[in-house]
Amino acid sequence: MSQQYFYKAMDNQGHIIQGQLGANNINDLEARLERMGLDLIHCHTKKSRHYRVGKVTRQELITFSFHMENLTRAGVPMIDGLGDLRDSLPQSRFREVVASLVENIEGGAPLSKAMADFPDIFDLVFVSLIRAGEESGNLSTVFQHLTQTLKWHDEMVAKTKKLLMYPAFMGTIILGALFFIMIYLVPQLMAFIKNFGGELPLHTRILISISDAFIHYWYIILSAPVFAFLALKAAMRVSPSLCLKIDYLKLRIWLIGPILEKVILARFATFFALLYSSGITVLDSLSITKKLAGNLVIENALQEVSDNIAQGVSISKSFERVHLFPPLVLRMVTIGESTGELDTALLNVSYFYERETKESIDKIQTLIEPAMTVILGLLLGWVILSILGPIYDLIVDVTGEL
Repeated sequence: MSQQYFYKAMDNQGHIIQGQLGANNINDLEARLERMGLDLIHCHTKKSRHYRVGKVTRQELITFSFHMENLTRAGVPMIDGLGDLRDSLPQSRFREVVASLVENIEGGAPLSKAMADFPDIFDLVFVSLIRAGEESGNLSTVFQHLTQTLKWHDEMVAKTKKLLMYPAFMGTIILGALFFIMIYLVPQLMAFIKNFGGELPLHTRILISISDAFIHYWYIILSAPVFAFLALKAAMRVSPSLCLKIDYLKLRIWLIGPILEKVILARFATFFALLYSSGITVLDSLSITKKLAGNLVIENALQEVSDNIAQGVSISKSFERVHLFPPLVLRMVTIGESTGELDTALLNVSYFYERETKESIDKIQTLIEPAMTVILGLLLGWVILSILGPIYDLIVDVTGEL
């Protein structure tokens, strides 16, 4: 029975390599490492098969899919292709995974079964598509679709990170400026103003109260969001209803919620089309893709769609009942279902949401910079008005008395 070994080995250049590899026993492990150009130094087992050393990136999966697409299209045997890929990779977690795939295939397992041993790397959709490709003999086409889908996903993640980077940077600057103003600048200036006496205006008294709160309770202000986040995460683990409410709120957040919903639906439509075009039934495709939604509201809607289809309702009518797609998208699904080209219709739906997502992200990016600038300007304007207002009144009073 295969188990996971954590090993320390040495390569041909004398470098020490540590990693994880599946093997039947120590002798099998030594043989596998030897084929990878490594000499075993020490090893031990770990019961948990989900424990990982290192991380497989999305770029590595894209490279893997592109490599396998070209090899299978050229008619190169699976073992030879995977062996060449393994030998071309540097020492990493992904090389160990590819080496395990080679060993399992040499042992008689199909590629999909070998991939299923690594659910943290090859998800259910990936494995199901490979299995369907093996059964239909269209592995090269499956790998081509996977490459395109992974590239699109990587592009969306990059755009989202870029979208969040500027607000995070400006938010840090605003927070730092706020603490500096409230803890250092305001007390210094207020001490000067109070020496002249007189009644302070309301907005100045509010500023002083906030400054006092920052001075005496700064540690609470900084730690409260962290503790609130951790408490919310703990509550979500024990309360499914709370998870549902949070996922509902995620889809209703101003600006961000609609983009998140479009990204989820685009991903669903893409994978659903890939699974359906590979010969997997509609119900099985829905069962697989709903688990990838990452949002309970959409997952429950897809489950309702699946239940309706199982009861004999048409696909387009089932989607219409849960109000998951707008009328334009429903029209595309209806036409695809009536013409027998549902996979093409779903790919059009995916393209529609991809365009919508990109345009929405571009629009928000153009709005974020001026919005953050206005926020910082309003903060500084309020502080300046609250400080200089009393000083101006004092100057006017003194001038009037003279």
